[in-house]
Amino acid sequence: MNENAIHFIYMAAAACFILALKWLSAVPTARRGVITGIIGMLLAVGGTLLKPEIVHGGFHSYQWILVAFVVGTVIGVPMAMMPMTAVPQRTALSHAFGALAAALVGAAEFYLQTPNLTRFTMTALTLEVLLGFLTFTASLMAFGKLQEILPTRPITYRGQNIVNLSLFVVAAVVAITLIFRPGNTNLFLVMSALALLFGVLLIIPIGGADMPTVISLLNSYAGLSACAMGFVLHNHLLIIAGALDGSSGLILSIIMCKAMNRSFTNVLFGGFGQVQVTAAGHEQKTARSATPEEAAALLESANTVMIVPGYGMAVAQAQHAVRELYDVLTKKGVDVKFAIHPVAGRMPGHMNVLLAEADIPYDRLLEMEDANRELPQTDVALVIGANDVTNPAARTNKASPIYGMPILDVDKARTVMVIKRSLNPGFAGIDNELYYMDKTLMLFGDAKSFTNQLVKQLSGNSGFH
Repeated sequence: MNENAIHFIYMAAAACFILALKWLSAVPTARRGVITGIIGMLLAVGGTLLKPEIVHGGFHSYQWILVAFVVGTVIGVPMAMMPMTAVPQRTALSHAFGALAAALVGAAEFYLQTPNLTRFTMTALTLEVLLGFLTFTASLMAFGKLQEILPTRPITYRGQNIVNLSLFVVAAVVAITLIFRPGNTNLFLVMSALALLFGVLLIIPIGGADMPTVISLLNSYAGLSACAMGFVLHNHLLIIAGALDGSSGLILSIIMCKAMNRSFTNVLFGGFGQVQVTAAGHEQKTARSATPEEAAALLESANTVMIVPGYGMAVAQAQHAVRELYDVLTKKGVDVKFAIHPVAGRMPGHMNVLLAEADIPYDRLLEMEDANRELPQTDVALVIGANDVTNPAARTNKASPIYGMPILDVDKARTVMVIKRSLNPGFAGIDNELYYMDKTLMLFGDAKSFTNQLVKQLSGNSGFH
């Protein structure tokens, strides 16, 4: 196939990627966006397999592609079978593999083209390798924290930020030197090693509460690495796709930071998530609790209920139990809606994905601004595993690390009920003032188990222990 035909296929694939991104930005068109993105990727892969240099290589070229295809399938299929509650971990792994692929391609091009590398190509190549390798290890660290293989709280030490910044500066100096001395293999290996190490050190001081921003930021890095790879390989499709990925990830990161009233520097270097030890922490506070029977009675007598899902719902895999609760309350004439905070969970849209899996109607999901307009008129706000995003300290306590962060105003509902295992602080490391308010009832227990008990009570079945 001639280059013009392949160029046309690539442009069609690029158009699919742009349309997919557009349609994925709205719930009603999201499915169309996914299908269009898949078509775009099939076109991109198909066009690449038809390139003359691959076709002319004959079976020798295709056998290595087939080997890579089999390896990718062996890794990818189990990832696809991971439960919906593990979407953040799966996303982190996807970023890791994508970034590693870009970095390895960059390394291969460096060794293959060393005598002929121009300064422009070498600049793109160093960016590709730096971003690729640091994103690879950073994404693995994010996966470890999300999977709780590593501690979810920040791992910090004295002078950590200075060490990290110094490491980054050294890597940048090595990269600049390589641009002017492209044949130095030793410098290339040093740069690669520094990038891998920096990726690890970048993520370990970041707590679980910041994972939504970290995930979207790593998405941006992986995209920019792919974009740089496009310049190295003179591939327009990679440039377009990488630019789309990089810019959308950056924009999403900005939205996440705005939702938390945090800056990038604070997220990356703030060590957010350390347990706060203050004089107020020694004050004796009392929280009121309720039984499943009492909670079910309050829900049944309510006209309006706002359910606020959080990470606790994801961990307990309680989304289907929540759907059953929604169904039984709706049948009793209760108006049930869901309040979604932008950073609830461990990745952007985490709660939306889980509730969609449980077939919660899209029109029942309210964004934070819309939910806050309705909460003052809501009879019962039922919080399921959400902590920091419902803490009134964000509005009232200037000494709080979450002060200024936009929250869901659940404390303005007439009655608040919170399903939570204990009164332990969330990832911000501070007590939630909501739990000690007179209007709040704590429902202690596993989110899935307690929600199932509520469903049984509301269904008239009290045969549980």
